Amino acid sequence: MKQQPDVIVVGGGASGLMCAISAGYRGLSVQVLELGPKVGLKILVSGGGRCNFTNRLADPREHFLSDNPHFCISAMKRYTPEDFIAMVEAAGIDYHEKKLGQLFCDHSARDIVAMLLQHCEWAGVEIAVRQRVTAIRPAAGGGYAVETESDRHEAPRVVLASGGLSMPKIASDLAFRFAQGQALDVVPPRAALVPLTWKAADKTRFAPLSGISLEALVTVNGMSFLENILFTHRGLSGPAMLQVSSYWRDGDPVVINLLPGRDAAAWLRDAQQRNPRQQLSSLLRGVLPRRLVEQLCMMWFEDGRLGSVPGAVLQAVGERLNAWEFLPNGTEGYRTAEVTLGGIATSEVSSRTFELKKMPGVHVVGEALDVAGWLGGYNFQWAWASGWCCGQHL
Repeated sequence: MKQQPDVIVVGGGASGLMCAISAGYRGLSVQVLELGPKVGLKILVSGGGRCNFTNRLADPREHFLSDNPHFCISAMKRYTPEDFIAMVEAAGIDYHEKKLGQLFCDHSARDIVAMLLQHCEWAGVEIAVRQRVTAIRPAAGGGYAVETESDRHEAPRVVLASGGLSMPKIASDLAFRFAQGQALDVVPPRAALVPLTWKAADKTRFAPLSGISLEALVTVNGMSFLENILFTHRGLSGPAMLQVSSYWRDGDPVVINLLPGRDAAAWLRDAQQRNPRQQLSSLLRGVLPRRLVEQLCMMWFEDGRLGSVPGAVLQAVGERLNAWEFLPNGTEGYRTAEVTLGGIATSEVSSRTFELKKMPGVHVVGEALDVAGWLGGYNFQWAWASGWCCGQHL
């Protein structure tokens, strides 16, 4: 008869693998049950296939969203970006800093998965794939039974690392089903780090601009991000839009400054004085993409020589360039979302051990919890930190 493991980790993603490694190195026997055909699927597709595996600047007080913004501080202090970077460097993985502290593999996200699998082997972790977990319940002899479609596994401790709802083709709703069955508090989930979509009228105007990208300052509910935006057939994407999507709620306007760092109205008035014969559209094409300028001309003003444009019109155009108000129809949803906001409430678990207060012996880590980070490697750092710290207390 096969010996029962000390720990069953449900989910072979970033947090689950890190938890298994952490526990395995402490001498515990660990079994990982993964839904998909291989572990680390989200790691493999992240960062355009190069995996933005952490962020040097990760600050638990600034870069994470949760109903309890203090919850992630403990784990993030105990397992830092430098700790994971040391693991990457020890594995001989070449990497580079892209911007804003974002670290990417030079070659492929496969390097990160291979590194984690090597550590699993060294730590004696057993991995089983294509395991669809249907229930987690107390076992008759103590501990917990993890039931799959084809088998039943038991262990004294279980770690739920099944992730959130983003990327539904490789995601699982197990954490939410489990929480409902155990009457755990859940912060309602929603898609985050996700493109915002056009209303019908805006789609007619802006869909032809698909492919245009430019730097902009984008603001929602007092949160501003200065990064690129990307026009698509469905709406607005790009890093700045993905960032503000985490703070956007239905009905909220999104304010876009197309000329950040420039007082557009003053700049237009100055250009009028310097070169009154220049066409307004020609001036704008010097700082904005041509197709965008053509669309703005149709929407906001009648083109003409600067000298003939009334001052009030220049003022209005400048104000709109600095504060274009866009009212999204919604988001593209979980299909293209990089992360899930919400999840099992942090009030249900210990910030030190990640153990459920109502079910001693069951732990929850990673995206299944109500913790989500900004774009740029922060969510991976949360996965590594929560997984590692949990593994130290199993």
